[in-house]
Amino acid sequence: MINSKRLWDNLITLGEIGKQETGGITRLGFTEEEKEALRFVRILMEKAGLKVREDAVGNIIGRKEGTNPDAPTVLMGSHIDSVINGGIFDGNLGILAGIEVLQTMNEQNISTKHPLEVYAFRDEEGCRFGFSSFGSRSAAGIVRQENFDYKDKDGLTIREVLKNNGLNPEEYKQAARKPEEIKAYLELHPEQGKVLECKNLSVGIVTGIASSLRLKVTIIGSTDHAGATPMELRKDSLTAAAEIILIIEKEASNTEDAVGTVGRIEAFPGGVNIIPGKVEFTIDLRDLSAEVGKELEDRIMKQAIEVCKKRGVEIEFEELQRVPPAPCDPEIISMMEKGCQGIDIPVFKLPSGAGHDAMQIINICPIGMIFVRSKDGISHHPDEWSSYEDCSKGAELLYETVLKLAIKEKVNNLAAL
Repeated sequence: MINSKRLWDNLITLGEIGKQETGGITRLGFTEEEKEALRFVRILMEKAGLKVREDAVGNIIGRKEGTNPDAPTVLMGSHIDSVINGGIFDGNLGILAGIEVLQTMNEQNISTKHPLEVYAFRDEEGCRFGFSSFGSRSAAGIVRQENFDYKDKDGLTIREVLKNNGLNPEEYKQAARKPEEIKAYLELHPEQGKVLECKNLSVGIVTGIASSLRLKVTIIGSTDHAGATPMELRKDSLTAAAEIILIIEKEASNTEDAVGTVGRIEAFPGGVNIIPGKVEFTIDLRDLSAEVGKELEDRIMKQAIEVCKKRGVEIEFEELQRVPPAPCDPEIISMMEKGCQGIDIPVFKLPSGAGHDAMQIINICPIGMIFVRSKDGISHHPDEWSSYEDCSKGAELLYETVLKLAIKEKVNNLAAL
């Protein structure tokens, strides 16, 4: 039912905003590039026949009224910002597909009981201020005053940047939505992984978004001369770290779905002929089950402490982030399964290891997510790609799910069907 060519053309056009010489796009939060992208999105919303507004933190929302304006609203959306030198599908697809769904409904004269809205959230990636999902946190009512003190590399705070964008940071609570106002939230997004591609599938139904625990680990040993210190007398913090990293890999591999990653490591003082006296590294643990994630964390920490005790070094853990899992609503998943059958798409379900705006919106309503295939699993890179056909199928499933959630009541022009 949707206009696949229009959706694709809009994706390609939006992908030109913030484009770099490398071919990737850079649209950090509250920059001129992000604002230009939002102007384009606003134009598309207006062309789709939506009522457009900007909330207190700069999110752009397009609304299609329902036959019962007091009924709770069904939301769709994603983010408009990007990482540095990112791709054209991450975030953009969810916004543009949401607009396409509502424009198609207007063109087909389809009415629903529940109002429908599409959100273009601000600064999901968090690349500028080191604070992710600012727009969706605000909409969910979980952003805090102290968050506005985060600074970018130039020393500007979120508070100052909001003021520079004509917004009043003291009014941020006005962006929060009340749970009784919202029925559900849907997000279409590239998978950012290889599961669908390996299964040769265009579309997948997301079962939930994995928890995210980030730790900084510091190991303190002894800085000694590499040539003058016998092996049995060493307190090498780096070899202790290496042993712990292998424990992380082993323990995560022994679970059903959990993943564990050490993405950054640094040895001090860093000389080629000096035994490292201190090592710092990060741990990223994710799982759909809070219980499994906690058990994994406990096993890793227990063994890490034992390794360091055996090697005569000290270890410290600092929690950087702890985000609970966000399970997708079973009823929405069931609607998506029926939608797949209705448009002849194989039903396949998978978890999301990456975070999304839906992780914040779950604080006010049930969520559902649809993934489309990512070529080679590439994301946050100029080579990020999802095909015309896959984007179209994902948008069709979004359309079918929205109609079921918002309850199609009537078609003013029966010939439109």
